[in-house]
Amino acid sequence: MCIIFFKFDPHPVSKNAYRFILAANRDEFYHRPAKLADFWGSNNEVLSGLDMEEGKEGGTWLGISMRGKLGALTNYLQPQQNREARGRGKLVSHFLTADMDSLSYLKKVSAEGHLYNGFNLIAADLSTTKGDVVCYYGNRGDPEPIVLTPGTYGLSNALLETPWRKLCFGKQLFMDVVEQSQTLPKDAFVAQLLDVLSNEEAQLPDPAIEDQGQEYVRPILNKYAAVCVRGSNYGTRTNTIILVDADGQVTFTERSMLDKDPSCWETTTHEFMLQN
Repeated sequence: MCIIFFKFDPHPVSKNAYRFILAANRDEFYHRPAKLADFWGSNNEVLSGLDMEEGKEGGTWLGISMRGKLGALTNYLQPQQNREARGRGKLVSHFLTADMDSLSYLKKVSAEGHLYNGFNLIAADLSTTKGDVVCYYGNRGDPEPIVLTPGTYGLSNALLETPWRKLCFGKQLFMDVVEQSQTLPKDAFVAQLLDVLSNEEAQLPDPAIEDQGQEYVRPILNKYAAVCVRGSNYGTRTNTIILVDADGQVTFTERSMLDKDPSCWETTTHEFMLQN
């Protein structure tokens, strides 16, 4: 289970406004090995965490490149998984390193969507000169990817904007903070977005989650009903904030759980200018 909130406006009215804001949680088993966010690739131009699970090394759930390519992935809640399906994490890492625009890439992926377990994929080209393009494809939804209009979106483990209660609740918290983005110092703005991602208030009951995950027993689904999931061996272990301002300055903040311990976290920030 993961959750992503994002807002984009390629041409903000105020020069002080951010043209792209993303806040995301990665939920995973605490013991699954992963690298913290850092630069990698042939020219160290891609910034992301990396999955290190045997057989799935090099995949990622969220990343951005210095050329302005951004990819984000969530799985689609489905009780029955095909163990022979392709690994979904490579969908993001391949996009971040491919010489292909976001819509063309998602069209290619959609032609092979049946080869994967359920997923949602956000692919974006953030260009200071050409303008920003953000696209979406989910292989349990429409057969073709779509180009998103500027606005605010929420994505969890159903299709984009599916009104799970925790998604609606978290999206409103996100929007409330984003409204203050031009008046808050950047550090304070990031801190408030991290607070949104750390909210553990269960949004119950949620018939939409129960309907989609009907083969799960209710106590299991109830554990997933908050923006921040907290279980004994599974839950939110990475918070990520990505800000892109009008000039193409990127601020990437990651807060990660250390040593499988929900009481021990480390926060790092990377900053760079888009090279396009």
